[in-house]
Amino acid sequence: MSPAREITGEVAVSATLLSNLAKEVRGIQDIQTQLPSWESKDTTSLVASLLGAGSLLNASDLHLEAVEEGSKLRARIDGMLHDAALVSQKTSDALLSRIKLLSGIKLNVSDRPQDGRFTIVFKETSLVEVRVSSLPSEHGESLVLRILNPQNLKTIEDLELRKDLLPLFEKEITKPNGMILVTGPTGSGKTTTLYAFLRAVHRPEIKIITIEDPIEYHLQGVSQTQVKPGKEYTFALGLRAIVRQDPDVILVGEIRDRETAEIALQAALTGHLVFSTLHTNDAVGTVSRLLSLGADAANIAPALNLIIAQRLVRKVCKECGKKRNATKEEQKTIELGLKGLPKDVAGELPQVFEVVEPVGCKACNNTGYMGRVGIFEAIALEEAMEAFIAKAPSITELREETKKAGMVTMYQDGLLKVVKQTTTLQEVERVTAE
Repeated sequence: MSPAREITGEVAVSATLLSNLAKEVRGIQDIQTQLPSWESKDTTSLVASLLGAGSLLNASDLHLEAVEEGSKLRARIDGMLHDAALVSQKTSDALLSRIKLLSGIKLNVSDRPQDGRFTIVFKETSLVEVRVSSLPSEHGESLVLRILNPQNLKTIEDLELRKDLLPLFEKEITKPNGMILVTGPTGSGKTTTLYAFLRAVHRPEIKIITIEDPIEYHLQGVSQTQVKPGKEYTFALGLRAIVRQDPDVILVGEIRDRETAEIALQAALTGHLVFSTLHTNDAVGTVSRLLSLGADAANIAPALNLIIAQRLVRKVCKECGKKRNATKEEQKTIELGLKGLPKDVAGELPQVFEVVEPVGCKACNNTGYMGRVGIFEAIALEEAMEAFIAKAPSITELREETKKAGMVTMYQDGLLKVVKQTTTLQEVERVTAE
């Protein structure tokens, strides 16, 4: 590794350091305990130790939040933030300067937001990208480090889909044209699902191009491009150029405006398979969201093949989860939620449901949960549904129509995972707000 790359752009986490950290950090609370020994070394080693610890704890983000006495270090694990340590002002300043230098953020600018990225080299071979965002706050700059570990990339089989959804998704992603939209809020796993689709369709004889903001994971054999709004390289401009590159499959990171929506719909109608995301609360809100962006109503139904909405729920830790019979209230809630579910989806439900209760142990940082899984709802636009959507129905009308068509909602998918003892009723209700 050249000296220049050591100074900016890369942090090395050696096999020896990772092995030592595995002994020192068994839970989030151990970071505060180990911090003084890490602080006694140079700043580069401190950064490597924090990133290595975050990786061992499967943190998706590390937050360094400026407070009056220094900074508060927090880690997001399985979608939930946990306090990790209180960092002194001296150490906080050193960390801030080092991370800004690594990620190409201007050191002398602290009064406006900045973005950058750098790479962690694990065990001399494995590369993990880190996306950095700085934000001025009352007591100084705050940083968020998003850890984009390629090991988190999933195949379509890894998504743990219901037995009726897997063949539907596999069928729709092999169509030669049309659009598949994945909807949900930030952090709901939309990008993971779309990357799983890309991996499933990728083969040498087809050309795949993506336009993203930013590129989260690098996919071998896929042409990836990143928008640069400040340089006037927007989703719409990039998408126009991509269509002229003769792709078979296009991934648009997000549809945000009328122009992008129109171009993406036209591409889907003219022989391309288009994957994209949209911010809506559920699958039925997709059509009205596209209309509100100014998309042509006549193009929406013919272009769309599949609308997916998703959320992520935490899985109960396998080490400490405790099985028990559902309480009367839980039994009633589950029965009511699954009422009318198609038999081929629900299967044979037991008379008394067994559920699993989170307890908490070292393995799961005493949360009772470890890992996350998606809960989904999907609308396949077959001929009858396409004709109905072409009439530009209200959300209420479309919701009623999807119920008649037998759509399983995200809430119901979550309840089925409760029955399978994957997650808890409380977790499903928290995420779906039902």
